[in-house]
Amino acid sequence: MQTFRIFRKRYQKRLTSRIFNFFTALFTGVKIHDFNCGLKAYRRVVTEEMELYGELYRFIPAVAAWKGFRVGEVIVSHGPRRYGKSKFGIERFFRGFFDLLTIVMLTKYTQRPLHFFGGLGMMLSCAGFSIDAYLALQWFRGTYLSNRPILLLGTLLIILGIQFIFFGLLGELIVFSSKKDNDHIVRDKYGIE
Repeated sequence: MQTFRIFRKRYQKRLTSRIFNFFTALFTGVKIHDFNCGLKAYRRVVTEEMELYGELYRFIPAVAAWKGFRVGEVIVSHGPRRYGKSKFGIERFFRGFFDLLTIVMLTKYTQRPLHFFGGLGMMLSCAGFSIDAYLALQWFRGTYLSNRPILLLGTLLIILGIQFIFFGLLGELIVFSSKKDNDHIVRDKYGIE
């Protein structure tokens, strides 16, 4: 089974579109050049498998690849805009970023949330420990820390890191319990002992 993504040769390719396409390809692992192309073609089985909401339609190739379909692209030409003006603004840029974060979470970390939250928590905690270790060395050398707000930053990063790790563990518990529930449904539905 495969799906095709059709793209390319836009009349004026803006820098924001290039940035969006670069980061989307990087984070989703789908190596196509233009996620924003208006011309798209999909097999029916692909569209029947899609469960999209909001503005996630931009990421159909990523969702299709995650579900096991092959994704490709064909070169098409885009002409200049004849009527109207672009509706792309800073607000749409931020919405696109949050949608990309949603797709990454849904496709890569649904079954292993600790990998995402734990990695983020470890980075924050390590940064906090580094800051506080540096300040501890300064304190041993005789520097007063009462006027150093960076001490609070280090402590805050450690606490945030620990919280992110616990969020990941809670996510793992939720995934585990939902898998157990699905096992019971299969047993009940098919009479498997």
